[in-house]
This record gives sequence, structure tokens and C-alpha cells, in this order.
Amino acid sequence: MNFIWLEDFVALAATGNFSRAAEDRHSSQPAFSRRIRALEEWVGADLFDRSSQPARLTEVGEWFSGVAHELITRVERVPGDARRVAEASSVTLRIASTHALSFTFLPRWLRGLESQTTLGPVQLMSDVLQRCEALMLQGQVQFVLSHAHHKAQGALDAEPYRSARIGEDVLIAVSAPDARGKPRHALNSPKGTMVLVLTYTEESGLGRIMRAVLDQRLKPFPVQVVFTAHLASVLRTMVLDGRGMAWLPQTLVQEDLDQGRLVAAASGDWNVPLEIRLYRDREVLGKAADAFWKTVAGAWAG
Repeated sequence: MNFIWLEDFVALAATGNFSRAAEDRHSSQPAFSRRIRALEEWVGADLFDRSSQPARLTEVGEWFSGVAHELITRVERVPGDARRVAEASSVTLRIASTHALSFTFLPRWLRGLESQTTLGPVQLMSDVLQRCEALMLQGQVQFVLSHAHHKAQGALDAEPYRSARIGEDVLIAVSAPDARGKPRHALNSPKGTMVLVLTYTEESGLGRIMRAVLDQRLKPFPVQVVFTAHLASVLRTMVLDGRGMAWLPQTLVQEDLDQGRLVAAASGDWNVPLEIRLYRDREVLGKAADAFWKTVAGAWAG
């Protein structure tokens, strides 16, 4: 069997239209049709009912659809799996971390672990959560460090991935203070006053959590989103500049709150408790990475 036939099958199953599927596969229709027929001969049964327009999957075709997707997914993982096996003896830890944690929580956390065990070289990739998840899915990193919330599940919260809670944080609504030390922008502003909010983009993990937890609660308020960014650090700078209020991680703004550069912009019941989680694949990581994982899991459990 030619692997190309599987991709042809998936394209045709999606539309039922031979011409459109052939175009999607950058193939002439006669060549595309020959490959579909070759696949059916290899399987030993018709996969499509050509008597209807568009063509429909036969009962065997419905069954084979699951097989095809499973095979394609498995093949796509081969490079990452091969890389993991090849690097099984590597002492380098490859970690992807969201920006907010990479320069606040991560350094302190690693120092704490180094008091319990010897860590080898660490290769850190700092990015938005969506990209960190992609790096894990592609097998390019062994671990992903990010904020998490049970209402905002991501790609790594399902099998075959595992995670350990290694810390806690909280999103706090903050604003720059006015001359009296009161928030310039707040949810309890006089009725009818537009609340200027700075928030996160779709790719941001904190944005995913914000949308899942707070979007519905904010609907009764006259909220105007005036600025969006991937990074909590960018939103912090804009809040300090008095541009509006934003929900920022306590790990990022605690010093600002302590020194009065920022103040709470909403009551405490608007705080969003967060977990800080370390994610890993269930499959082989290598001796150094496995030892690191055991230390991490044991440190929080202890």
C-alpha cells in the first residue's frame, strides 16, 4: 500500500467529490481516481458508493476511515518518536514554557530542584501556550510548563500526556492607581462608565483561561477591549501606563502591588485561581528526563 492513498482517501471522504478532492491533492482526476481504485483493490472492498452524488462511504469505508486517520496520525509522530529514542541517553532537558512563567516562576523553581538533585543542561523554549503545545505534539520538547485551569482544557490535558501540579498562581484584576491610590480603571466604576480592559490574544494560554472563566461574568458590564497582546508582560506595561485594567498573574505583579505601582481593580471574588502544571508525554523520555520527572513529582507530593 502507498501512504499517499490514505491521504487521497481522507480528501475524498471529506467532500465526496472526485474533482474537488483531486484538486485539493494537486492531482489530475484520472490519476486520483486510479489511486482510489488501487486502495480499494488493496483493501479488497469498495470504500465509496459511486452511485450517489456526492460519493458516500460504504460500510467498509466508514470502518476504514478510522483506520486511515489512525495510520496518518501515527506516521506524523514517527519523526518525533525517532528523535526521542535517539536522544534517550541525552542529559539535556528540553522544556517549553509560556512567557509569563519563563521569567517569573521557572528560575526559582529550578533553583529549588537543584537543591535536591543535579540537573543537566536545560534547553528552554519560551512561547505562547499554543506554540508550546505544538512543540510537544511534534516531539520537539520533553516538557511543557504552563498555567492551567480545569475549565480551560488544552491539547495536553488528554491522553497520552501526563501532568503534575508544581505550583499555584492567581489572575488578579489590576489597574494603575490615581492620585488618591484608587484604581484608575475598575469594575465598580460609576454606572454607565465604560470599563477599559486589556486582554490576551487567542494563542495565549491565559487568554484561553480568561475566556472560559470570565467572559460570561463580564457580559453585564460595559466593557471595552482597548488592547490585546500575547504576553502578560506586555499587558503589565500597558496597565502601568494607565491604559486600562487587566487580569495578570500574581507571580508577575506581586512586587508592583506591594510597592503601589498597581492596585486591585475588582473585588477578590474576581480573582481566578490557577495551577502551574508541568506536562510530559507518556512515552520514553530518556534517563535524564525520567529522573527529572520523578524529582518534580516527588517534590510537590512531599
